[in-house]
Order: sequence, then structure tokens, then C-alpha cells
Amino acid sequence: MLPGGGALPGVVDVAGVRALRQVLAGMILPGASDTASSAPKGRQAEWVDLLAELEAVKSTVSATQARLAVALDEASRAEEARQHIRAERRGRGVPSQVGAAMRCSPHAGAAFLGVARVWVTEMPHTFDALRAGVLSEWRATLLVRETSHLSTEHRAQIDEEICGPAGLAALTRMGTRRLVARIKEQAAQLDVHACVKRNAKAKGERCVSMRPAPDLMVYLTALVPMQQGIQAHAHLKKHAEAAKAAGDERGAGQIMADTLIERVTGRDPGHADDVPVTINLLVSDATLLAQGDQPAVVVEGGPAGVGTVPGVVARELAANGIDADAAWLRAIYVDPRGRLLATTSTARYHPQGLAALLRAREQGICATSWCDAPVRHIDHVTPHAEGGATSLDNGQGLCARCNHAKQAPGWTQRPVPQGTTTGEGRDSVETVTPTGHTYVSVAPRPPEPIRETTPAWTPAVGMNGPGQGRLPRSRYSIGCHTARPRGAIAYRPRGRGSDRRPPRRPRRADLAWV
Repeated sequence: MLPGGGALPGVVDVAGVRALRQVLAGMILPGASDTASSAPKGRQAEWVDLLAELEAVKSTVSATQARLAVALDEASRAEEARQHIRAERRGRGVPSQVGAAMRCSPHAGAAFLGVARVWVTEMPHTFDALRAGVLSEWRATLLVRETSHLSTEHRAQIDEEICGPAGLAALTRMGTRRLVARIKEQAAQLDVHACVKRNAKAKGERCVSMRPAPDLMVYLTALVPMQQGIQAHAHLKKHAEAAKAAGDERGAGQIMADTLIERVTGRDPGHADDVPVTINLLVSDATLLAQGDQPAVVVEGGPAGVGTVPGVVARELAANGIDADAAWLRAIYVDPRGRLLATTSTARYHPQGLAALLRAREQGICATSWCDAPVRHIDHVTPHAEGGATSLDNGQGLCARCNHAKQAPGWTQRPVPQGTTTGEGRDSVETVTPTGHTYVSVAPRPPEPIRETTPAWTPAVGMNGPGQGRLPRSRYSIGCHTARPRGAIAYRPRGRGSDRRPPRRPRRADLAWV
């Protein structure tokens, strides 16, 4: 029921969902004073039931979002087919629209759209279980992932056996690991050749990746076959145990990490930190030179940079670079609002210096809202074919997916004019999607520079300073025009002799100052 007493509409519309959200947000929730001693057992039982129902509501909402995303994708593809767009380019902008609506990255929007399409078109029982609140979104995603190598018929058979009416009771009591094991068991029984082919394909996808971690650390991840990974971990662990037995004071995990870096880089034991690296550090002059406490930003050096680091750590990085004779400084000037000063180019593509400046402005991360991917493309906000300039104001750093999505029909972008409250005074871009929704992305605030102030001055004794509201031309010109002190005048007779002054001759006016 609605707060006014009316019933919720039976169709899915924005007003009905907003009213439902307002009902949930306006519920009387337990306060901080409601403890186990103050709340009776009956109320605690109601809280448990409410937790279960809200969890079911989350699953139902996920199913509704999935159906809406698939409908949006189908409608967009049909519209682009009528515009005679090539089939491989249809629907390129839909993942970005889904991600923006769900406040997540375009990559996450594309992943959700792909899973939703399988739920709706190939696994109806899984979709019904999700909509009924029996299956969570993550467990429904596992059903799609673990059956991706099977045919449509075999996938439908597993869908009916696990999530059909006969299997719902067992599904509610089954843990996630048992669910995955059961899916793999049935898949191996239905098509063993597909399972073997999937394992062979997985070996071909082995790779090494890196992603940022907190506290100026990174995760170095290797995706390798199981036997190789177990063997490498066993060797590192054995070496760490031997080092600990020999009196090494480091922890076992520290020894394993240092040994891995030493063996990969070919360094001698104990010299894991002597690896030359290149780190692009965005730091204020106040922090670097004046012992300021403002944090800095590591723009690159990883897939998407490392992020914000304390000022002390930034100075230490710069000092280590100077000690290794590998530190370079590039000045980037900003205005009082935090906007980087503009620079232009007549070239079709952004020059290397301008591209580096754009990456520094975006701090290494894609300029699209909610996108955490690293900058891969330097893009024109207003396309160059439409008269867009190759300049700092008309440039932005995007990932490959976002750059391709904005080229889909119906997408428009424009730089936000300076001085508007929407852009907070910094470089901003307004994006309008084919459905008319508007999103504004604002560049992150750069480190604050040292602000120039009026030089301090002290007037001499008996001299007046500048008038109110007026500044001196220099600190040495203050008080140079003063009134002559009046007092006794010494008498000097005018007569013949050496004391007589020569008569003054009139001088011509010096007009050189004109």
C-alpha cells in the first residue's frame, strides 16, 4: 500500500517503483538503542523475517532490471537496423547506457546485459527463480557461467533440473560451492567433449595481470594451469621455510613475495627493491618543495594508476627517483578553479605532450562517470569531423569501450562552458544518450599549488605606506616621496667669495619619459 492508502500499480513504471522505494526508505527501522536486552524475542524474529524478505526483494529487482536491459537492447538494435547500420555495430551504446543507469562501469553494464540476455532467452527457470526471490543474482550468474560451453539444449536441460519446479526445494538449501559442483557434474554427463574443450581453451587464456591495491601496493596475478600454479607456490613456500629456519626475520609471505620479484627480474637475493621503474606522479609544488601535507596522485605505473598517496610518500618517491638519477619534472599550470591551462594544436591527432597532459588531468582513469578503466584513447569531445578543435578543452581521456560507445547513433557530447555550477568550475563534459538522459563527468581536482601573495613590507620610520586599496610598485619604492621636515634654517650670507653659489641656469624640460 502507498502512504496515501492507494495500491501500487500493476505495471512497471517509474512512479510505482519510486513509490515503493519511498515506502522502504520510510520504514521505522531499529535504532541504536534497540539492543538484545531492550527488544523482545518477537521483535527480533520480525527483524530476521524482514532481512529475508528484503533479500528476496533484491533478487526480484535484479530480475526486473535484467528484463528491462534486454528490452532496451532489442529496441536499440531494431532501431539501428532500420537505419541500415551494420549488424556488428548495432547495440554498441547499450552497455554504456545500462552501466550509467545502474551507476556502474560500462564493462559491468555489458557483463550484466550479457547474463540477462541468457536468463531471458535460454534459461527461463533460472529467471523465474530469480524473480521469485529464491535465487540470488550471483548464484544465477554462476548458472550462466558454468554452462557457457554447452549447447542451448543441454543448458536448458540443466536449467530445468536445477531451477525447475521439482528442484526449487533443494535449491534453497544448497550452498554455492555445492551448486557449482552439481552444475559441473551434470555438464560432464551431458557433453564431456565440451568440458574437455573448455579446459583446453582455458590453458590458452593464461596471462599475467596487475591491478591497484590499497596503500601503494598492486596485485600481480598470474592465470596459469593448476599444476603449474601449485608447483610454483610450493617452491616459493619451501624457500620461505628454509629462509625462516636460517634466521630470516621476515614473514613467510614477505619472503615469498620478495623471492618472486627477485627471480622474475633476475636480481640478487635481498635486492628486490632495486628494480628501475617509471612512475608518473601528479603532485603539488607545495607538497614537493614546501613540506605540504596535500596528497598526490600516481597517474600511471599500473593499469589505471595506483591512486591517491600521502604527501610524505610522494616526496619519498621523488627523492628515490633523484637518487637513482631518473627523476624528471614537468610543470602543469592550473587556474584558481583547478582547470588546466588550455593548449591547442592544428593536428588531427593529439600530440604527445597534449595527450600526456590529458592523461594527467584525468589522473589515468577514463573520464566517463563510474568507469574505472585506464585511459587508452585520447578523444575529441566534439568530433574532429564536426569541427572540433584538437585542444585541451575539447579533449578527454577514455577507455576503448567508452570511445566506441559514443560513436553510436544518438550519442552527443559537448564541453561544459566555464563558470557553470554543473561543472564545478573544472573541465567537464556533458553526455546525452539516445534516450535523452544527460550525464555530466567532471575532471578530478588536481593538487593545490602554492598561491602567490603580496610581498610583505615594512615602512621606514617616519614614512607613510601606500594608500588604502593601493599596492606599491615594489617593496623598495614605498615611502620615497615624503614631506620635508620643517625646522630652523641655517643662515648663509650671499657675498663674494668661494661661498657664493653660481647662478642657476634654466634647464629645458626632460620629456624623455613620454
